[in-house]
Formats: sequence, C-alpha cells, structure tokens
Amino acid sequence: MKIGAIVLAHPTLLAPLAGISNLPMRLLAKAAGCALVYTEMVSANGLVHGSAKTQQLLDSVPEERPLAVQLFGGDAALLAEAARQVATAGADIVDLNFGCAVKKILKSGSGVALMADLQLAERVLRAVRRAVDIPLTIKMRSGWEPSGSEALTLGRLAQDRGVDAVALHPRTARQGFAGRADWTLIARLKAALSIPVIGNGDITSAEDAARMMAQTGCDAVMIGRAAIGNPFIFSQITDVLEGRAPQIPTTADRFRAMRAYAAATVTHLGASSACFMLRNQLGWFAKGLPQASQFRAAIHTIASGDEARLRIDAYEASLAETDRCS
Repeated sequence: MKIGAIVLAHPTLLAPLAGISNLPMRLLAKAAGCALVYTEMVSANGLVHGSAKTQQLLDSVPEERPLAVQLFGGDAALLAEAARQVATAGADIVDLNFGCAVKKILKSGSGVALMADLQLAERVLRAVRRAVDIPLTIKMRSGWEPSGSEALTLGRLAQDRGVDAVALHPRTARQGFAGRADWTLIARLKAALSIPVIGNGDITSAEDAARMMAQTGCDAVMIGRAAIGNPFIFSQITDVLEGRAPQIPTTADRFRAMRAYAAATVTHLGASSACFMLRNQLGWFAKGLPQASQFRAAIHTIASGDEARLRIDAYEASLAETDRCS
C-alpha cells in the first residue's frame, strides 16, 4: 500500500489515541510489525503558539519511521502553519482530525465538528494541502447522522483537494464508542474513491482485521484500543493476511514488551512523569494474566524506573513460581 510516495510494508496502522499513542507506544507497535504509526492528537493552536507541552508530542526517533502526525483545530490558517512546522520537524505524513467527538474538541470547532461545516472543511483542506508537500491524510467518522452521507461527501471533497488517503471510523459523532461500527460505510467509501481508504473500528483481533478487509475492500486497517498493551496484534494481522496462524505471544513476550515500554517511557518523559503514567499503564500488559490485580496494586506507588523494573521482575517471578507448583 502507498500513501502518496510513502510505501508501507504491511496494511497495518496504529491509530492516533490521545494520551496513549505516545513515542513509547509507537515504538512497541513498530517493533511488532506495524507499518505506520500516528502521534496523539496535536493542537494546531498550541503548536503555532509555542506550547512546550504540545511541542513534546512531536518528539520522535528514526526507529518509528514512517511517522504520521495528527493535527486538530478549527482554523484553516493555524492548521496550515502547524502543518508546515510538522513537516519541517521531519514528519512523513500530516493527518487532519475530522473525527474526534470529545466535547471540548467540538466546542473549539475541531474534530467531527468540521463535518458539520463543509465550507470550513474545504478551506482547511485547501490551506493545508498548499502548505505542505508531504502526504496528507484525514481521519473521520460517519458524521452526525447514521446514513454516512457526510463521510461520503467529505471523502470525495478530500480526494478532490489532494488528500492522499482517508481513514474512516464508521460511527456517528453522537455514538462515541457505543454501538457497532458500520463497516458497510467503509465499503461504500472505498467504492466511491480512488485514493486509499483505511478502515477503523471494532477490530479486536487479527481475524477481525482480515474480515474487515475482505468485506469492505479497504486498503489497510487502523488499530486503536485493541493495541493498548497488546502490540502483538500487528504481527498477528500480518500472519493472518499472509495465510499463517497468528502467533500467540508467550508470557515472556508480554514481559519483554512491558519492560521495553517502561524503559522507553522513563527515557522519553523522565522518571517523575513516567512513573505517574506507568502506575496505570503497566497494568495494560497484565490483562488476562494471573495475579493481574495484585500487580496493578503493586505498581500503584512506583516512584522510579528501578522500582518499576523490580515490580515487573517480581510479578514475572511469581507467575513462574506458580507454574512450577501447579
């Protein structure tokens, strides 16, 4: 699959997830075979006005390339300038958020609010396309009503304005993450466009991803919540698409991922901020394992990278001891 001049080795993408798809998460996904990773949502307003916290979201390393940076905002000029900054910083792809349905994003006229104002959406697309030469993508929802007509209209508009690929999460703005994603809309969008269409929504397994591609004809799949604590889903999707049984991660694999995530988080954020995050996030990797609740309690007060490693080591040793005694 190609997005503009960017050739992807596999049709697997990590979705932009606020507070989750940070650099450590992206590195895990890449190590597991994800072809393209997206940053968290980056505020165009914050970036243009020099917010250090916003700028930190652009931190990157060569190992995660190619990298797509997702911008959100409701002002065409600010989005265009932010896109220039992102391209200058070395991003491979600029992505525009037309799909976030969080209230504070909607109040700013950003995210899926843009789907209710197609004139503004067109100004945004024109301005950003003129501002950068690197590939441009958008991620959107069905729109505000279930028919999906707004997504089809925006998809055609995006294609006409030089967008290189479109990702669709086929739930309405009002649904949030409730109900079911309407995959038939992905198929309709794919039939209507000549640029690549990326499917997103309700993929919880490698088999789901293969089924989405078969049913909709989409060019790639974008994985969000299912990749949290489970980067292995990307290699499993590749296994299934290439006719192999998906490789199930061993307990040792999961602990290696946990340690890699902890180490990268400390390196990226510094021990104090990292440990605050890891108190909750290390529990992602224990989902489904024995003694997971005890581990989550044990990491609730970690205050250093060394302490995090000790808790992880102790948890792994405890599981090994339980296995020996069973």
